[in-house]
Amino acid sequence: MLVRASKVRGKKLIQPARIHAEWKSTLSVLTVLIGFALYAPHSDAAETTSSTSDTIVVDATANSANATTPENSGKAYAVKTTTAGTGLTLAPRDVPQSVSVITKQRMLDQNLNTVGEVLDQTVGVYSQTTDSERQQYYARGFEINNYTFDGIPTNVTGAWNFGDSTEDTAIYDRIEVVRGATGLLSGAGNPSASVNMVRKHADSKTWTGTVTGTYGSWDKRRGVVDVQGPLNDSGTVRGRVVAGYQDKDSYLDNYKARKAFIYGVVDADITDNTKLSVGYDYQQSRVRGSTWGGIPTWYTDGSKTNFSRSFNPAPDWTHYNVDSKKVFADLSHQFDNGWNIRANGTHSETTFDSKLMYLDGFPNKITGFGATGYGGWYQGKRKLDSVDVMANGPFQLLGRQHELIAGVTYSRQNNSYDASTTSFSPEQIGNLNDWDGSMADANWDSMTPYSAEIIRQKSAYSAARFSLADPLSLIVGARYTQWSAEETGIYTGSSSYEKNNVTPYAGLVYDINETWSAYASYTSIFQPQDYKTVDGKLLDPIKGKSYEAGVKSDWYNGSLIASAAVFRVEQDNLGQQDGSKYVEGSADQAYYAAQGTVSKGVEFEVNGAVTDSLKVTFGGTSYSIKDGEGNGVSTNLPRTAFKLFTSYKLPVQQDITVGGGATWQNRTYQDTSGVSGKNVRIYQGSYALFNLFTRYQITPQLAAQLNVNNLFDKTYYTNLSNYIVYGESRNASVSMSYSF
Repeated sequence: MLVRASKVRGKKLIQPARIHAEWKSTLSVLTVLIGFALYAPHSDAAETTSSTSDTIVVDATANSANATTPENSGKAYAVKTTTAGTGLTLAPRDVPQSVSVITKQRMLDQNLNTVGEVLDQTVGVYSQTTDSERQQYYARGFEINNYTFDGIPTNVTGAWNFGDSTEDTAIYDRIEVVRGATGLLSGAGNPSASVNMVRKHADSKTWTGTVTGTYGSWDKRRGVVDVQGPLNDSGTVRGRVVAGYQDKDSYLDNYKARKAFIYGVVDADITDNTKLSVGYDYQQSRVRGSTWGGIPTWYTDGSKTNFSRSFNPAPDWTHYNVDSKKVFADLSHQFDNGWNIRANGTHSETTFDSKLMYLDGFPNKITGFGATGYGGWYQGKRKLDSVDVMANGPFQLLGRQHELIAGVTYSRQNNSYDASTTSFSPEQIGNLNDWDGSMADANWDSMTPYSAEIIRQKSAYSAARFSLADPLSLIVGARYTQWSAEETGIYTGSSSYEKNNVTPYAGLVYDINETWSAYASYTSIFQPQDYKTVDGKLLDPIKGKSYEAGVKSDWYNGSLIASAAVFRVEQDNLGQQDGSKYVEGSADQAYYAAQGTVSKGVEFEVNGAVTDSLKVTFGGTSYSIKDGEGNGVSTNLPRTAFKLFTSYKLPVQQDITVGGGATWQNRTYQDTSGVSGKNVRIYQGSYALFNLFTRYQITPQLAAQLNVNNLFDKTYYTNLSNYIVYGESRNASVSMSYSF
């Protein structure tokens, strides 16, 4: 009999979620957790192992990054277990939410080199391009602002770019996306999705590695080295280094980007039950010819502009530079009774320096004159300190075995920004019909503080998975969060505020048979905001609630996973401008809390190995989203979209793998302000993009791979507003990799 990983009554699937601590009461909480782990009733199941060859037994490690190693690593598209969504280590079909996992093999096959490229290929996720450096991602109509690294959250805002979407995927084992509200684990945020990047670790006790070189369109040159092995004779201490460099131009004229990164990690087995992992990650990017916004949408006569896809509105002196440094440590201990306790901490610092010009106004179709420009030289720094402490394991109740996870969380994020601004006249910009980027730079004023904020989250959370009957399980939990912020701004002055919130979680999973499960869940999240009403009161936090029901299945011992769901997401208290009203006694715009935004729809996904030779990922989403008055929200996002990718190893020539895929989305539109303030609507028709790949395994160690994107060179927009941004034209790359 095949037993799903999360149902095994052998070694328990005990894995971390996230826990942090700072305030004084943390010590007492930790004492309780450690005591519970030490003295919890001893479970016979924790000692039982299976001798049958067709039963899965997962010996979960203490490191969430390794929660699925080795069973989730290798060449699979699907994973056997995940901690996404609940913090409990479960088979994907036992998680009562929509979950997509993009493995390293999928990233390799599709040549997905950045987190943003992964999200563009993830079912249920849509992107909007602000400019050459900024992309916002959405799920179910709401912006995604929760990004976590091995479960450590980082709050991201679309207004400032710290390079999160351009993080290189070479250092990650997989990327997990949980759609809907995810407040149980991620704290504050939107009811859209949470994106978790799971780092690679040193798992091998023999020296092994891969060297990869790539050359592609727009003079793309990329090299990556990934090496790991033992650092002592017994292999109890292991190290891994991933380093890379990339230099490329773009389909945009006068644009050039290069980046370098290095990642190192040491994993040590201090004892058979105690594990320590420490690591460092540094990434640097340098961009010349970076845009702020895009191409003006309208000419002075009200007609639509017709600049080429390669038109770059950025002067040649523009730049966008980002440096990111992360240090992390993870210590865990597995007790003999099946309980596990883990402490996980990180410190990260990210800085950016950008000098940009926003091209505005309406050029004359014939002369090319008339556009104006706004210049901004911005520097920003983000510092994050976060600590996790948690315990989880089995316990007995009413003759049945259940699982519990509990912990505390502390994070402190400090963001600061400096700025110098200027403006450019139509005479300075000149004729856009003859534009080549060679515009004189401005005489910039010295940098001055623009804004700063310190955001703290102190949380305690717990969740339990109760086995109500052999086919029925219930997951219930809650997170209590103390959220506070201190802000200063050149336009907003100084302010501080604090909000406390309880975020509940509930999910029910029923096993129909060995293959199919049905589930229903309620999840929630909150997002504090600093808008004020006319009488000076802060608006309540934005509340997000997700209701979801569906079916999931797995075949071939979890190698192929499928899911289908219906969902409803509700968002209340979203701050909206209160006409021309001002906050009493100030010149600040007054706001009111809008109620009743609802997104509802359906999703499906099939992912994994259909046969030994064929791997497939195919999914789609269709939904509607309206505000409390029945008006469409986020009309620039597609309401229906499908994503497909396949990989097929030729049966007559096993050394050759072929594949490809397509993405399709329906028509979108955006109402913008045209000439003389006239409201104008711009459309992007429905479109499909196709891609191809093939790999030839020349020798067991050496392989060559070809990837082609936008095969039919489709022209399309990735932004609709008073400016437009084109998507990439057709491009290709060839890679050679050598493994040892």
